[in-house]
Amino acid sequence: MRPLDPRLVRYASAARTFLALGGVIAVAQALSVVAFAWLVTEAVTGAIAGRGLDDLSATLIALGLVVAVRAVLALLQEAVAARGAALVKSQLRSRVLDAVTTLGPGWLGERRSAEIATVIGRGIDALDGYFARYLPQLLLTAIVTPIVLIAVFSQDLLSAVILAVCLPIIPVFMILIGWATQSMQKRQWSELTALSTAFDDTIGGLSTLKAYGRQHRQVDRLRDITRRFRQRTMAVLRVSFLSSFALELASSLAVALVAVTIGLRLVSGEIDLVSGLFILLLAPEFFLPIRQVGVNYHAAAEGVEAADRVFEILDDARAAAPVRDTGSTPTAGERGLTFRDVRIAYDSDSSSGRTVVDGFSADVAPGVLTVLSGPSGSGKSSLVSALLGFVPFAGAIRAAGHDAVGGAAREALAWSGQAPTLFAGTIAENVALGDSTPSTDRVTEALSIAALEHLDPATPLGERGTGLSGGQSQRVAIARAVYRVLDSDERVLVLDEPSAALDHETEARLVANLVRFSRTGRAVLVVSHREAFIGRADVVVQLAPADSRVVAGAP
Repeated sequence: MRPLDPRLVRYASAARTFLALGGVIAVAQALSVVAFAWLVTEAVTGAIAGRGLDDLSATLIALGLVVAVRAVLALLQEAVAARGAALVKSQLRSRVLDAVTTLGPGWLGERRSAEIATVIGRGIDALDGYFARYLPQLLLTAIVTPIVLIAVFSQDLLSAVILAVCLPIIPVFMILIGWATQSMQKRQWSELTALSTAFDDTIGGLSTLKAYGRQHRQVDRLRDITRRFRQRTMAVLRVSFLSSFALELASSLAVALVAVTIGLRLVSGEIDLVSGLFILLLAPEFFLPIRQVGVNYHAAAEGVEAADRVFEILDDARAAAPVRDTGSTPTAGERGLTFRDVRIAYDSDSSSGRTVVDGFSADVAPGVLTVLSGPSGSGKSSLVSALLGFVPFAGAIRAAGHDAVGGAAREALAWSGQAPTLFAGTIAENVALGDSTPSTDRVTEALSIAALEHLDPATPLGERGTGLSGGQSQRVAIARAVYRVLDSDERVLVLDEPSAALDHETEARLVANLVRFSRTGRAVLVVSHREAFIGRADVVVQLAPADSRVVAGAP
């Protein structure tokens, strides 16, 4: 990430307030630095000239006030930085979560969940160093350094020229060191991601590992990854300490050059004591902000690397969210689901791109059960993802009058996927998920349609539906989708492989219930290759790769 990435201001509005307040504080600090140097110069030269304490009292009081103001400004800067960091982190987390929702399961399926969790968790937390140390010093460099240089120039041209010439040396060192640090930080972040992923995989598959007696081998694997992460971290710290020494050396030599020059000129009488002492007091302050930028870059390096990942996710979401046109406005009275000349292609911009659906057209009418069938890889799941707005497509998809572009049709859909997600709580709470005023009668009816009438809605479940079998969990998810349809007759029910984990008897009951449910005037689309659904369907849409056709029509 650049020193101040414009995407930070774009995606986190709190950063603008932080930068504005930080700029005002930096100006005040710059003026206080100049005032402090001038008052110290006045006090010292006055004492040398033989002025008494009474004569210097006003100067000393003013000096004390300036010192107090500098302390208050330093505290205020830390408070603004801490508050700004908290707000920016909150906004970025919220936007990343929204972005993940926008990008959908197709995008998530190509990435490791542990990496996303690391970015949202520790990665965004690492922005504390970026805001609390790095950015304030960057603002001070941009504001204090020019003001101090002007103050030096007002007293002595040669000293100002020396400072101006020596100043670029430090940024050159910073750039060279920054390249090395960035490379090492990327490797450290990769190791951290690998460690998080390995731990997540181990915990997720622990039952399988124990069943095969392989759990102990994972200890060595995690130990090896942890060792590599420790080595990468120490390498980053080593570069940090060495770079701090290099920056301190460069700034000290520059200040020493100014001091030697002023000393020689004081002896020769080319410059007076007041100007010389004033410049000597300002010279360290001139290099301090930019030196601190280099030092604090290492404290913020992890946050900078994480911010890059955050902005990549937000940029992807921004590119994947097309502008909705007036065609997304629902048409009064329009019901059911329509596909017109739908084309879905992955990686269409690259040579390895492939088209999974081409020219698909079909209608899912209210009052009939429509089954979308086809071999694996024919594009069934891609069509459902496009309907939900998770996959870009060409053509037109409308659900109950809502255009599917950008996910606008989700409000008109009730969907249950192949991998149901249940939450800790009762069965009723899982079925009525998202309903602020759940209906007990509707929960009971939804469970009955999902062939779960024997389950008590008050039964508590653990995380991920612990307490139910795989088939029962799948039917609770189906009941949740049915519950949503019962809330509105216009919603379309979409079920993806709803009977994959069911025995033949339970599957037959579920199919019969869904047929009766469709007869109530609801539009029902089932994605399945099971004969139980195909045999009872009113409409079967047989899908082949990049081709589709209706092979059975409504009676």
